[in-house]
Amino acid sequence: MVQAVIWKGDKVLLLDQRLLPERVEYVECVDFREVAAGIRDMVVRGAPAIGIAGGYGVALSVADVERGLAPSGATGLADYVTTAARHVASARPTAVNLQWAVDRVLAATLKASENEGVGSASWAAQREAAAIEEEDVKVNRAIGAHGAQLVKPGSRILTHCNAGALATGGYGTALGVVRKAWEEGKVSMVYADETRPYLQGARLTAWELLQDGMDVTVIVDSAAGYLISQGKVDFIVVGADRVARNGDVANKIGTYTLACLAQRHHVPFYVASPISTFDLTLETGDRIPVEERDEKEVLTLLGKVVAPVGARAFNPAFDITPASLICGIITEKGVIHEPMAENIQKIVLGDGMRA
Repeated sequence: MVQAVIWKGDKVLLLDQRLLPERVEYVECVDFREVAAGIRDMVVRGAPAIGIAGGYGVALSVADVERGLAPSGATGLADYVTTAARHVASARPTAVNLQWAVDRVLAATLKASENEGVGSASWAAQREAAAIEEEDVKVNRAIGAHGAQLVKPGSRILTHCNAGALATGGYGTALGVVRKAWEEGKVSMVYADETRPYLQGARLTAWELLQDGMDVTVIVDSAAGYLISQGKVDFIVVGADRVARNGDVANKIGTYTLACLAQRHHVPFYVASPISTFDLTLETGDRIPVEERDEKEVLTLLGKVVAPVGARAFNPAFDITPASLICGIITEKGVIHEPMAENIQKIVLGDGMRA
């Protein structure tokens, strides 16, 4: 299975997802600034994957101190790495995994520097970033196992954007559910929304699932309603970039539309999300920052201008789906059902995370 992020000891390789499915190429990042640029410019995307990349970006900043490219000593290292961590975490604002992973690696670095000296800080940073990546794969497989239990034999599944191996450390969240259900012989067809403007569904989800031998049908985003109304969708599962305390979910733009359609036509609508994507500091989804990207992404398609000169574009990268439209949130700890807020508190706080 292809890896979105690869650590090479003195550099980070990011699979350039802007080039898929035509070419499989990696962008080499030798410092934290290049990692941040790769996250910001969509070389790597998907909440868990940008978290993993961000963690390794912090590890690269620690290595700068060892190479004499940054101030030495515990104080100099702390200041430099903290500044680097802020820079990496600011690359994209909506997905909480990025800040979460960066904070984990930064904390491990500073602790090692204080207790064992500067020489141990780099190893501690690398070890923590690698742990985040390894944990993510295990988490995804657990999400897949829990989610597959919800899928009935012969199901036609619809998904939006890409929440697979390309968006995570491996296996995937929403696509982890699809993969496990496929392995169990329950899936007859997967429909992938194309997901404008970056076409993550058409380019990435379809490509991933074809590698696994699945039957995949790509639809334009605006065809989802008609497809669902014709009774051709049995189950909808999407990923998440941030989940608020009450169960509201931020995910790729177009997710809210699918949730509304699913409720109208009585199709089960589930979100697949690791515990690390929950943000208990935000009471509701309207507090989640929604990234707005360059309008050129909408006014062009694969490098070709598709709108007249002078036209403007509205380009939010995400939308917010209220908890009331979600049948359940599939986590590595099990499926969270109503009452969402109460059950989220039990599962997330029980996992050791704090509000």
